[in-house]
Amino acid sequence: MKPAKVKRGDLLLILFFLLLAAGLYVLLIRGQDAGAEVVVKVNGQETARYSLTADGEYPLNGGSNILVIGGGEAWLRDANCPDKLCVRQGKIHLNGQTITCLPNKLTVTVTGGEDAPVDIISG
Repeated sequence: MKPAKVKRGDLLLILFFLLLAAGLYVLLIRGQDAGAEVVVKVNGQETARYSLTADGEYPLNGGSNILVIGGGEAWLRDANCPDKLCVRQGKIHLNGQTITCLPNKLTVTVTGGEDAPVDIISG
């Protein structure tokens, strides 16, 4: 059996989608500014705000999660939830980025900075 030939039109279509994806990446990710602080919410209620310039470790939600801020980034180092997905979400520093711990009903969201984008979902 002969392998199928790749047609010129197929290559152009693939190239188009690659360029489209690269353009969207630049607009959506690279266009964001670094945030100034993180807002911590538990059960939808704001419980704390921390500057991204103030390095430290902060127990959240009665110690169920440990927030670390360092080098202008924030991340959860530890959590008492069974799956620890919030710990694996990594570091955040751009406006609008969020770490969520569903079992503990906790969110950590980057806000502030210059020209913070409007979020039509939360307000």
